[in-house]
Amino acid sequence: MTGTDERTSAESPGPGGYAAARLRLLTEGARTGPPRRAALAELTDDWLAGLFTAGAGRPRGISGISLVAVGGYGRGELSPRSDLDLLLLHDGSDPTAVAALADRLWYPVWDLGLDLDHSVRTLAEARRTAGEDLKVQLGLLDARHLAGDLGLTAGLRTAVLADWRNQAPKRLPELKELCDGRAERQGELRFLLEPDLKEARGGLRDATALRAVAASWLADAPREGLAEARRTLLDVRDALHLSTGRATDRLALQEQDQVAAELGLLDADVLLRQVYEAAGVISYAADVTWREVGRVLRSRAVRPRLRAMLGGGKQVAERSPLAEGVVEQDGEVVLARAARPERDPVLPLRAAAAAAQAGLPLSPYAVRRLAATARPLPTPWPAEAREELVTLLGSGRPTVEVWEALEAEGLISRLLPDWERVRCRPQRNAVHIWTVDRHLIETAVRAAALTRHVHRPDLLLVGALLHDIGKGWPGDHSVAGEIIAKDVATRIGFDAEDAAVLATLVRHHLLLIDTATRRDLDDPATVRSVADAVGTQGTLELLHALTEADALATGPAAWSSWRGSLVADLVRRVGALLAGDLPDEPAPTAPTAEQERLAIEAFRTGGPVLALRARSEPVPTEETHGAPEPLGVELLIAVPDQSAVLPAVAGVLAVHRLTVRTAELRTLRLPQDVHGDGSVLLLDWRVAAEYGSLPEAARLRADLVRALDGSLDIGGRLAERDAAYPRRRGLLAPPPRVTVAPAASHHATVIEVRAQDAPGLLHRIGMALEKAGVRVRSMHVSTLGANAVDAFYVTTGAGEPLPEQDAGSVARALEETLRAP
Repeated sequence: MTGTDERTSAESPGPGGYAAARLRLLTEGARTGPPRRAALAELTDDWLAGLFTAGAGRPRGISGISLVAVGGYGRGELSPRSDLDLLLLHDGSDPTAVAALADRLWYPVWDLGLDLDHSVRTLAEARRTAGEDLKVQLGLLDARHLAGDLGLTAGLRTAVLADWRNQAPKRLPELKELCDGRAERQGELRFLLEPDLKEARGGLRDATALRAVAASWLADAPREGLAEARRTLLDVRDALHLSTGRATDRLALQEQDQVAAELGLLDADVLLRQVYEAAGVISYAADVTWREVGRVLRSRAVRPRLRAMLGGGKQVAERSPLAEGVVEQDGEVVLARAARPERDPVLPLRAAAAAAQAGLPLSPYAVRRLAATARPLPTPWPAEAREELVTLLGSGRPTVEVWEALEAEGLISRLLPDWERVRCRPQRNAVHIWTVDRHLIETAVRAAALTRHVHRPDLLLVGALLHDIGKGWPGDHSVAGEIIAKDVATRIGFDAEDAAVLATLVRHHLLLIDTATRRDLDDPATVRSVADAVGTQGTLELLHALTEADALATGPAAWSSWRGSLVADLVRRVGALLAGDLPDEPAPTAPTAEQERLAIEAFRTGGPVLALRARSEPVPTEETHGAPEPLGVELLIAVPDQSAVLPAVAGVLAVHRLTVRTAELRTLRLPQDVHGDGSVLLLDWRVAAEYGSLPEAARLRADLVRALDGSLDIGGRLAERDAAYPRRRGLLAPPPRVTVAPAASHHATVIEVRAQDAPGLLHRIGMALEKAGVRVRSMHVSTLGANAVDAFYVTTGAGEPLPEQDAGSVARALEETLRAP
C-alpha cells in the first residue's frame, strides 16, 4: 500500500484502518529514525483529525474548538510506544458539546491500547494551569494544531510563548531546579549501565528543557552536535520500544544486545558508547546554557542599580589577568585580546590550567576558538605544556568541568590521541560507577588530594590519568597500558627515567591492592615479589598513592579502611626491604666558572651580585625549524654569607611577580687565594614571569639590597598587592604537609615541605625558618604543576643536625605557619 493509501485508510473514524497502517509502518523496516517518527506523527494526525471532524459533526472549518498536540507529540517525535499528549481547546461557549466530542476522541485511542495524556481547557484555563504547573507550560510550548479552529490554536501558541518570555526570570530557575532534582534521582545518562534515556541527566528531558530556554530568548544552547545527539537518543528509544514491545525508556542490560541489533550496531558496547557520547553533548550544552541563564539573570538584577549609580552609563566588563594570554571576565575564563592561539600552542593547556586553578568555567567561545586556531604542540612537548597539564590535573574537582569543555571541542583527543580509545567507553563491572575516561579524570581528582604524600606529584597525577589507558585495547589492559604510557610520557616531554616510572605505575597499578587482599603478607616471598616489581622507594610511594586514588575513583565498594590498612601494611614491609642504606645529602657539585666569578665579586663588594640567563631546550617547530624554545630564565645570585638571605630573595621575586620553578641554595667556600676563610651563599633558581615581561636585573638587585638591609618591607608590599588584587580561591587545595625526613643526612636535618604553590610561599617558609633560629645549609626546591615540593637541609648555629625534638618542633611550627590564612 502506498503512503496515500495509508492516509486514506487512517482517516476513517474507526480504529481499524489506523491500526493496520500503523502496524505496517512500524514493521516494514523501510523507514527508520526521523523519517519513521515523522510518518507516524503524520499518520496519527490524519486519524485524529478524522475522529475530530466526525465527532464534531461539522466541516473542518469549525470555530470555537480545536484539537492540539502538545509535548513530544507536538514536536512530532512519536516513538512506537509513545503516549499521545492532546489538548481539546475551546472557547467555553458550549461545554456540553465539547464533553461529547472529547468522549468521541479519547475512547478510540484507549480502544487501541495507546497511552493518552489528555485535557480539555479554554484558553484562559490553559494559561492559568500553565502558570501553576511548569510541566504543563513546557508541554504547551510545543503546541501544534491538528484540527478545528486554527485561529484558536494560534492564539494559544502566541499567548503561551508571550507568558513564557515574560515570566522567564521566574520560571527558568524553577526549570533548572526541576532538571537538577531529576538528575539527582536518575543519575548521569553517560555513566549508567542501565540508563533512563529520558529522565537521566543528559537525556531527552534535558534536550527539551534546552528548547524551552531557547524559546525564552534569554539564552541559547551550543548548537554544535546537539540535534544529532537528540536524534541518537530518539533512535535508541525507538529500537527499545520495538524490541521490547513496551513503552519504556530504561535501557536494561538484558535488552541492549537486541536494541543494538535493531539499530544495526556491532554489539551492546558500541550502543552504549553512542548513547554516552550523545548524553555528553547534551550535558555539556546544558551546563553552558544554564551558566549563561544565570549570568543574564544576574546582569538584569544588577543593571538598574548600576544605571542609577553610574548615571546611565554603560558598564564595561572587568577583565582580570590569570595567566599569559588568559583573563577572567564575567565569571568565565576567556582569552586576552592580545592572545594569538595560532602562534602559541601551549595556550589551550595554559587556559585550562588557569581556569581549573581559579575554579572557573572555560568560556565555550574561547574553547571553540582554541580548537579552530591553535596549532599542534611539538613532539616532545615543551616543558611549559607539561607543567600546565600537571597543574590542570592537580586542580581537584574543578578539573572535571574544564576537561569536559576541552573534550567537547575535540581538544583532548588532539593533545592525547590515545584518549580516543577510552572516551565514553563503558565498564561492565558493578563496582565501577564511571566510564573509563571519566574514571581516569576522577582518579586524577582523587590523586590531587594525595600530592602531599609523594615526592613527585607530577608523576602521580599523570599516572592517574593514564593508569587505565590500556582498556581501549584487547588483552590485559595493564600490559597494553604500560606500552602506551611510556609512549605518551615521552611524547609529553618526560625524560627516559620518568617515562619508565610512569610505565611501571601503569603496569602495576593493581599490584598493591591485589597482593594485600589476596596474598599472605607474612610470607617473605610475597613482599620480595612486590619489591622486585616496584624497584625503588620512590615508585612504591607513588604506587601507594595511585592505588588509593584509583580505588576511591572506582566506587564506594572498592575502598575501605580495612583495605587501606592492608595496603599500608604491605607498603611498610616492602619499603623496609627496599630501604637498605639510606642516601646521605647529595654531594654538592663543583661550581662553574661563572658561579665562582659571581661569588668572588659578591665577597669583594660586600653585597649581592646576580645574573639573568635564558635557558632553552631544543623543540622543533614549523616556524623555528628546530631552533630552541625558551625553557625559563636562570637567576644566579651570590651573597656574602649572612642571615635572612632566603626570605629576602624569595620575597623580592614574589614582589616582582616571578614564579619559582626550581631553586637551589648552597654555601660556596672561596678559593684560598681570595680569602682564607671566606664563604658565600650561592642561589641558582629558574624563574618565569606570571604574565608580562621579566624585570631588569639592575632593578632586582636594587630591591634585593634594600631587602637585605631591612629598608624594603616585603611583607607589607605583598599584603598591599593581595588586598588590591585578591587571588581567587576557586580551588580547595589539600593542606600543606611538613615532615622531617628520618636519617636522610648525617650532616643536617632535612625538612620536607609539600604545599600548594602560591606567590610568596618561599618567602613565608624562609621567614618561618629564620624565626625558628635554624640555619639553611642548602635547599632543593621544585614546582611540579601547582605543587611545591621543597627540601631544606637545616642545622643549628654551630652547624650540627637539630636534635630530634627540636626538629619536630620546627616542622610543626612551619606547618602551622603555612596553614594560616
